[in-house]
Order: sequence, then C-alpha cells, then structure tokens
Amino acid sequence: MYKAPVEEIAFTLKHVAGMGEALSKGLLGDLGEDLVDAILAEAGRFATEEVAPLAEIGDRQGARLADGEVRLPDGWRDLYRNWIAGGWNGLTAPEAFGGQALPHMLNVAALEMWNSGSMAFALAPTLTMGAIEAVSAHGSAVLKDKYLEKMVSGEWTGTMNLTEPHAGSDLGVLKTRAERRDDGSYRLFGQKIFITWGEHDAAENIIHLALARLPDAPAGTRGISLFLVPKFLVNDDGSLGPRNDLFCHSLEHKLGIHGSPTCTMIYGDGKFGDEKGAVGWLVGEENKGLACMFTMMNNARLAVGMQGVAICEAATQKALAYARERTQGRAPGWSGAGMSPIVEHPDVARMLLTMKALTQGARAISYACAHAIDMSHRASDDRRHWQERAALLTPIAKSFSTDAGVEVASLGIQVHGGMGFIEETGAARYLRDARIAPIYEGTNGIQAIDLVTRKLQLSGGDQVKGFIAELREIAGAVRNSNLHGFGETAARLDAAIADLDEATAWLLKMLADGKAAEALSGATPYQRLFGLVLAGSYLAKGALAESSDGAGEGRVVLCRFAAENLLAETAALCDRVVNGAASLAAARILLA
Repeated sequence: MYKAPVEEIAFTLKHVAGMGEALSKGLLGDLGEDLVDAILAEAGRFATEEVAPLAEIGDRQGARLADGEVRLPDGWRDLYRNWIAGGWNGLTAPEAFGGQALPHMLNVAALEMWNSGSMAFALAPTLTMGAIEAVSAHGSAVLKDKYLEKMVSGEWTGTMNLTEPHAGSDLGVLKTRAERRDDGSYRLFGQKIFITWGEHDAAENIIHLALARLPDAPAGTRGISLFLVPKFLVNDDGSLGPRNDLFCHSLEHKLGIHGSPTCTMIYGDGKFGDEKGAVGWLVGEENKGLACMFTMMNNARLAVGMQGVAICEAATQKALAYARERTQGRAPGWSGAGMSPIVEHPDVARMLLTMKALTQGARAISYACAHAIDMSHRASDDRRHWQERAALLTPIAKSFSTDAGVEVASLGIQVHGGMGFIEETGAARYLRDARIAPIYEGTNGIQAIDLVTRKLQLSGGDQVKGFIAELREIAGAVRNSNLHGFGETAARLDAAIADLDEATAWLLKMLADGKAAEALSGATPYQRLFGLVLAGSYLAKGALAESSDGAGEGRVVLCRFAAENLLAETAALCDRVVNGAASLAAARILLA
C-alpha cells in the first residue's frame, strides 16, 4: 500500500527546488516551515489513508454510464466530499473567493501525493483548479462572482473542453460553433471528446470551459473563443436553475484511469431546455479564446508532470516492497539460509535504483518548475527571468516526468516478474494509468517542439545559456566537496552538461539559419537529454545539501548511481540531435 513520502517531498521542496530560500527571504508571505510541514503531513495522510485504499475499487469498477447519468466507483462520492471538507481544492486559489493563495509549490506537492493515491481520482480537482485559474485571469466580474466561490470550494467541478473527433492537437480546425444572443449570452452546438470528468455524480454542478467558433470568426486558431457553460444554469441568487442543453453521450473504454469518466459531450441538440443550444458566456474576448485556455493549460502541463512523478513514486514503493519479500535463487555473496530476497540480486537492485533515481529527479524538476512559477508572481525583481525559467522548465517537467512514469511503472512490473503481469498484484495498474500522461495536455512530442522552437530562444538564448551555467556550478560544487562517496559524479555531470551545451548551440544555430526541419528532427532526443542532465544535477544538489551536516550518504550514493549509470545516455542523445536529421529525412520514403 502506498505511503506518502512526506519527508522526501519536504526536503526536495526546501533544499533542491528553492522553497527554503524563498521562505528565508520572506517571498512567500506569512508562510513558515511549520505550516508547510503541517500541510504536507495532512495531505500525505489524506492520500495514504483515504485516497489510496479506493484506487483499486476505482480501477476495477470504473465510471459507469446508465440512463444518461455517470456513476463513480463505490466510495468515490464520499471521498470527494471529504476532499471538499478538507479545503484542498482552494490551496492556491484567490482569497477573495475562499481560496488560501498559497504557493504553487505546495499545491503540486499535494497533487503528487493524491495522484500516487489514485491518479484517476486526482484528475477531478486538477481540472477544476485549471478552470479556476482561467476564470480568475480572464472572466468578467459577473462570472467570477457567480461561479468562483463554489468552484474554489470544490462544490462545483470544472472541465476543459478542447478536443473534437477531427481536431486533436490542431485546435484550429475545431467545428463547435457559438451563436450570439441579445442578452449577452451565447448558444453552443457541437461535440467534444475525451472530456475528463465531463459528467459525474460527485458535485452538484459541473462548469465546462469550452472552445467554439463564432459564425464570423477568422479561420484557424485566430478565430477560437472560450465559453463558460454550466451543466445547470445558475440563478442570480446562486441557486441552481434548469439543466443546460448538454450531456454525456458515452464514456470511453480506456487502457487505464478507469475511475475517471472520460466523456463524449454533446452540446445543443435540444435534449434539455426550451431552445436548442447550450447556454454559455464568453470568457475573455471573442476570438481570443486560445490565449485564455493556455492560462489553464500551462499549469495543467505541470500538473500532468506531477502525475508522472506520482506514478513513479507509487510504482517504486510497490516494487521495492515486493523485492524485499520475494525470495528466489541465491544472490552473489548471499550468506543467509535458503533463497535470497530478489532485492539482493544485482539486476533487480539496478532496476530499483533506476526507479528511485528517475523518481527523485523528476520530482525535483517539477518542483523547480513550480518554484519558478511562484517567483514569477512573488519575487520583487527579476520577474522576467522567472517567467522565462518557468516557461523553459514546463515542457521538460511535463515530458521527462511522464516518460519516467511509464518507464518506472514498466520496470516495476519487471521487478515483480510474472506476478507483475497479473492484475491482482496491482503493479500493472500503474503502467496502464501512466500511459495517458505523455499523450494529453499536449503530447510529449508537442512539448519538444515548444521547447526547441520557442523556449530555447527566450532572451535570445540567454535564458537557457544561463541555466546551463548554473548546472555547471552544481557540478563544480560536487568536485569541490571532496566527498569520496560521489565517485565519478563530477566528471559525469561535466560530460553530460557539455552534451547539453553542444546540442543547445547546434539547435539555436539551426533555428537562426532557418532550418526548422533539422532542428525539429532532434527535438525529442534533446528534451530527454535536458531532462536527464537536470535530474542528475538536482540529485547532486540534494546530496550536497544533506551532506553539509554529514548525514547525506543515502543521497550521495543515489546521485553517484544516476551519474555513473544513467548519464552516459546523454552522449548518444546529443549525437542524435546533431547528426540524426539527415538519416531521418532519407528514411521517410519508407513511410509513404
């Protein structure tokens, strides 16, 4: 059974990602370490004792559609009500609407624990938090006053309605249409697919944020508008009115996250109401909806990265517990009676340590991204620097962490051997759940395109160059520590950072020369390269922080393992970035 790693999370926040320094400088308001520790402890308790025990039930039963209504798995309605009672939905929400306005770092740490407990359950609040951000940033005063308080409390949940059967990542071709009405409202008509928690029985109302196109809108993404469309219309006094003209037509039968209802939504076919059309209200300006939606999507991408971290942690805990109990053969050097626990076998130990290194590395990257987001709002100066740092880290946090989730969950099955392939052990669920995360909120390939074509060029390339210089300082600190336990860590970090520097310079040159195809051919390997270097560097930073008081042996040896076993991959990745474009272009004839 999963147990939230509260101490590890707190350490990473404070000593690796930057929260400790922010607290000491008073950049996080009245927040102090005692309150941070109390919030993390209670979030961990909730995840361990209330969320995790219902994960298997959710996976086995799944969400069910009957008579037009979606029923959640047994116990999930009560679980969600306990969630509301705990006030968890409003950690970072505006105080004016009942939120606590706490740092984003705390929220993503809590999200990690809830997703480890059950990724399918945690998707509901994740989407609601994103909807709150979008309405807070772009909604009119009327919309904020009418909807935000109940959304912040969690009494009403939120969704994001982008995808259509013919329009996945290319939103410019979406067909859902909106028509103006004289009273300032709009009527929506169309179909949306893959809508997470689009219909359910845990909350009394569901607030959909839907993209649609007006009749006179420009073509492509320049003609998309964003609308707030509630399941139940809301009266002026805040009470619920009649059912709006939208409904869940069907639920997807998915590889994983079975407890999370993934809905096909129909807008405006006349099933409800006196007039066809789902009633909605404009969020932001007409034809500017994509910019509004990206307010929701950017932080949602980090939240999805946290899902990857969460799966890593849960799968690692399960595999390690199994490896300590399962006996098989006799490992080299085993002196005990009978067969040895499989954790003693070198290959199993290698897999488990790889899982731990990827978990802790992905966690640090994601928390560092959250720290940059916080500083972009709270730092007294250098806000542009922090905005750019958050922008640079977001695609890496999303992609590296979710790829790690799949890799670690797969290794977890391997550690279990044949029992990992059997559903009853629970190891397979982590892989099934993890597999969606590299796909949604922008596939990891799209994240790589964004990283290479947009984020590397921030401040003319100075942001990424400055970041690489910071990583070199970490490697130098390892070398200067003179701790024997680091082994070849400093040299391996130096080599990996050199690979990152070379690949970065080559990509920037290709972009400057107008050779986008060549640059994009290496975008995904580059993204992986960047993530590995960050993971190794942050593991070293944590090891240095804990070793300052002589108590860091565990972090030092894990850092060394990652440096000497995982970072060698960066040389091959750099080679793929710099030299892989020509062979890719030549081989594409095989795909015709």
